[in-house]
Amino acid sequence: MLELKGLEKRYPTGDRALRGVDLVVPQGQVMALIGPSGAGKSTLIRCINRLVEPTAGSVRLGDLELTRLGARELRRARRRMGMIFQEYALVERLSVMENLLSGRLGYVGFWRSWFRRFPAADIAQAFAILDRVGLTEFVDKRADALSGGQRQRVGIARALLQDPDILLVDEPTASLDPKTSRQIMRLIVELCEERGLAAIINIHDVALAQQFARRIVGLRMGEVVYDGPPADLTAEVLTTIYGEEDWSRTIRREDEEEEDPEAARDGTAEEAGGPPAPDRERLAGMT
Repeated sequence: MLELKGLEKRYPTGDRALRGVDLVVPQGQVMALIGPSGAGKSTLIRCINRLVEPTAGSVRLGDLELTRLGARELRRARRRMGMIFQEYALVERLSVMENLLSGRLGYVGFWRSWFRRFPAADIAQAFAILDRVGLTEFVDKRADALSGGQRQRVGIARALLQDPDILLVDEPTASLDPKTSRQIMRLIVELCEERGLAAIINIHDVALAQQFARRIVGLRMGEVVYDGPPADLTAEVLTTIYGEEDWSRTIRREDEEEEDPEAARDGTAEEAGGPPAPDRERLAGMT
């Protein structure tokens, strides 16, 4: 369980990005974080893992008070928080497998990571996760040769390889087309359900948030102004979060047509054809 109490962030300019945020995210719950640009969504996610240092308040993940940890303890605690970035944060010249195994850097020593000598169990787990996200055939492909959806799948797989307790997801669909956005959101939610993971997903697309999240939290000027189920996200609530607008085309209809679920799981559909099957014996040399 993640618990935020009185979380605040004030920048040296005097601007307050977060204003006493209180939130509890139970194990296994997928929560969507919505709000206008500048509302504090990305800041909130980054304050949780202390990529941004909170000014006040507390962040507790299970039995750990994250805001009180020193540098060494924080590095260890970050293993429990898988981060998925809008811009993927991959090393472009490295292969899919090499990028994926970077999710284990917090568990292996410096020299083993430097020479990319990972335990056999990590290699096996990486293959299993790649298969689950639909990228087995792309294991040897460089990251800069992947499509946007495939890159995001690598980012998801890398976060899962950390074996985290919670996923912190920052705008996972911002650079993707509508169909791929649905596939990525569906994949994240399915993986959280399978693994009992909690997730906080910062997302601008209100309809996607309604479709895939169990709970929606709306931020405005650093404050929580809505916290409830997708079904209660009415035009009046959206006006409170974002301001006056015609929201009739934004709110998801219950009878909205769904795409073929089998097609949604096909991570290679974005490209015609694919690379040759991975050489598992060669990759075994990374152990």
